[in-house]
Amino acid sequence: MGSSLTLVGALWAFLSFLTAVASSASYFVPCWLVGSQMGKPVSFGTFRRCTYPARTEERHLVMVEECGRYASFGAIPSLSWQICTVVTGIGCALLLLVALVAILGCCVEELISRMMGRFMGAAQFVGGLLISSGCALYPLGWNSPEIQQTCGNASNQFQLGTCRLGWAYYCMGGGAAAAMLICTWLSCFAGKHPKPIMLVKSIMQSANPYGVELECCLKQ
Repeated sequence: MGSSLTLVGALWAFLSFLTAVASSASYFVPCWLVGSQMGKPVSFGTFRRCTYPARTEERHLVMVEECGRYASFGAIPSLSWQICTVVTGIGCALLLLVALVAILGCCVEELISRMMGRFMGAAQFVGGLLISSGCALYPLGWNSPEIQQTCGNASNQFQLGTCRLGWAYYCMGGGAAAAMLICTWLSCFAGKHPKPIMLVKSIMQSANPYGVELECCLKQ
């Protein structure tokens, strides 16, 4: 079993896997925004949150210390968070797809050529750009009533109030930056050049009906 990647390509595959896992895990973890409500720690993602208010049978308001996603896409607190959910989700899917092909390239010969590697690097750049756009949109939703219940009335667009950014937000942004800058650059040197003799054979056999005879000539 051979490899279609160079030594730099193996490093690219490893980093692609790390950035894809870091970004995708951060996408699902509701620790982008952290605050407190009624003395209980509360955290938000884009489409999930941990600890939410609910009313008991006696109509008392209590905080339920559980994590879950919003009941529907429309229940996400703000339009900017809805867009962020879609944009970052597509970006994470692109990074995961490239990482999967890159890992396969370590085990399958002639899977990733130099041109193919550059194309995959371009896909990583687009994925990182989408995730970065989602991170930039996220603060636009800090003025929603649900966020102000946790972060205080001082919370507004790009103003945290009493809340703070969680580790998942930084991990998401870091993964996107690494994919755009480091992985995209390494992808230019990831694939191996096709062997000259194999390239000549392929051209001759596709362009000449006597490709078999020409192949025999090449072996002499």
